[in-house]
Amino acid sequence: MDNPVTPRDAGRPGPRRRDRHGRGMRGPVAPPQVPLAASRGEVFADLVQDSVERLERRWPQLADIDFLVLDVPRPAEAGEAWNDEAVPLGGMVPSRDGRRGRVVVYRRPVEIRTKGRDERALLVHEVVVEQVAELLGLTPETVDPRYGED
Repeated sequence: MDNPVTPRDAGRPGPRRRDRHGRGMRGPVAPPQVPLAASRGEVFADLVQDSVERLERRWPQLADIDFLVLDVPRPAEAGEAWNDEAVPLGGMVPSRDGRRGRVVVYRRPVEIRTKGRDERALLVHEVVVEQVAELLGLTPETVDPRYGED
């Protein structure tokens, strides 16, 4: 027994990749710079960011507020118990004790209530305007004069 037997897979580094039918290695469907490659969460976050940028032109103090996107609300975050008929679309936490104020938009409840990107963008903007208005102690029409017109 001078020659040890090497295991069958010892010569191959890493996991085995398939080259099915000689067509080359599989890769991503779209390159990362194409919008198709963006996840639903990333697209939704972009809608929220667009809405915030639109409002920041009129209200520069919004730079001191954090805007967050969460998938779904938790009853503790909503501030009260809620049922299937009254799931919140957004929420806000005022600034206290040196902490910045926060506006939160819940992605899944908004997505469920909309059919397309344009409708979703309108609803996201309405939610952001309503939460900012509540945070600033103003009416939504004061925060965005076009609120409710779309």
